[in-house]
Amino acid sequence: MSQTVADILVAALEEIGVRQLFGLIGDSLNPLADAVRRSHIEWIGVRHEEGAALAAAGQAKLTGRLGVCAGTTGPGSTHLVAGLYEASRDHAPVLALSGDMPRKLQGTDHIQTTKPDLLFRDVSLYTETISSPAQAPAVIHQAIAAAYAGRGVAHLTLPQDVIGAKADAHVSSVSTLKPPPERAALDADVAGIAARIDRAKNVVIMCGFGCHGAAEELRALSDRLKAPLIHSVKGKDIMAYDDPRWMGGIGMIGTKAVYNAIMRCDLLVMVGTDYPYSEFLPDKGAVIQIDERPQALGRRVPTAQGVVGSVRPTLQALLAKVAPKSDAGFWDTVTKERRKWDEMLDRQSDPARSRDRIHPQAVARMVSDLAKHDAVFTFDTGLNTLWSANWIRQSGSQRIIGSFNNAAVGTALGQANGIQALDRSRQVIALCGDGGFNMLMCEFLTAVHHKLPVKAVVYNNSAFGLITLEAESVGLPAFRKGIEFPNPDFAAFARACGGNGFTAKKPGELKDAIGEALSCEGPAIVDAVVAADEIPNLPHLDLDQVGHVALAKIREAILAVTGA
Repeated sequence: MSQTVADILVAALEEIGVRQLFGLIGDSLNPLADAVRRSHIEWIGVRHEEGAALAAAGQAKLTGRLGVCAGTTGPGSTHLVAGLYEASRDHAPVLALSGDMPRKLQGTDHIQTTKPDLLFRDVSLYTETISSPAQAPAVIHQAIAAAYAGRGVAHLTLPQDVIGAKADAHVSSVSTLKPPPERAALDADVAGIAARIDRAKNVVIMCGFGCHGAAEELRALSDRLKAPLIHSVKGKDIMAYDDPRWMGGIGMIGTKAVYNAIMRCDLLVMVGTDYPYSEFLPDKGAVIQIDERPQALGRRVPTAQGVVGSVRPTLQALLAKVAPKSDAGFWDTVTKERRKWDEMLDRQSDPARSRDRIHPQAVARMVSDLAKHDAVFTFDTGLNTLWSANWIRQSGSQRIIGSFNNAAVGTALGQANGIQALDRSRQVIALCGDGGFNMLMCEFLTAVHHKLPVKAVVYNNSAFGLITLEAESVGLPAFRKGIEFPNPDFAAFARACGGNGFTAKKPGELKDAIGEALSCEGPAIVDAVVAADEIPNLPHLDLDQVGHVALAKIREAILAVTGA
């Protein structure tokens, strides 16, 4: 019995375990929507196609499984592209489907005309137009295989007359469409790492996203080498915050203890991380890097040895070869400095720190204290990222997802929707800056519509806080007219959408507002009005930056007096 191309596509997605498809309906997607309607896949209609791409990316980042999104002809596709960079830059497998006009209208400058294969080329590992029903099964297979193999975006253009046409074939070899397996490093490479570690006195192990699933091996290696474990923000959730080996983060989202440890160690072992900020990495001493992706080796800092391999099997092999160390002096020093830094963080996040102002650190810490043991946090981009990443104290069973490579503002809520759709009983909390939340606040309507009980906590400081910091760090006065903005009543907005809204303007209101939001049924927004002039901690002070900030403050004072 013949099926439409849309039926063949949806059947393949269903067979590999896809549970949701995120999109915004349009005429070119009608055949696809009809096929989804007759399947077990849930159609989640978003309010903006960028929200669809973000939802698919959030799912793929969390699970490593294929996320799927769809946009209609022309503008629907261009909206989709922006969100797809989230999956592309964070190496998450996503299949993007874009409708297109019938073939007979192509090349005639028809309404909503685009060139989809050109439009999606930069963001996609694979992009192809299904130009005939006979071609469809092979191209569908190739697209999904490419998304999994390269851990990124694959894109298919679906002309309306083709996707609704009948085809006799089906997608074969579906069992091959799955995430790639782990691969251990070569024995000789592991032996080389062990030899370098054995010669080093003080070792630091830096853990990135690639270390997920290898917590047991990391603990064992840390214990054997008396080596502190530090992490990128993408690796923060691998272990519990209070694990004594887990010393903290690096860079602006990090601690002074970690910065000192990196700069003082004899050997830095970078495991499953492609941390991009080289100024926080050692400019002297040896570096070893272990990563599945050969292109990541040695590109951030001079590297003595780069090894291709998955983290877990490579560390298992290394544990069998490396000699134990007995000197715990370096470990003890880092631990002492870490405790001192933690005490400072505790003071800064105490709601009683001010009588009538909520400091943003208190918001993050309160969310952390009240969240469920297995909650998922999605972080937005901006100064709010620093508050969330530095003051959330993860349990080890919680997960943290954000726009950590793409660094796009306004991504937290869309990703949270996708993650929540996987399990509506799991607590999913989107920590958003007000600027980012304003960008795609329409996706709260998606949460209400599809009964996704996402909880959005908005740091409301009526400004793009990070832009102020960035301007001042190069000696420029902050351009207030461009940075500051009025906000709506976010709690009232939540209620207008059919969700739950809570507001905290004073420290004494914070615990109740967040607690009630996290415990209520359905989606909710917490409008947390925070101090706008809070300055983040700087684990490492650059004297040039200090001078620039001082100069910027003087210029701002002059502008305030002159009114210029």
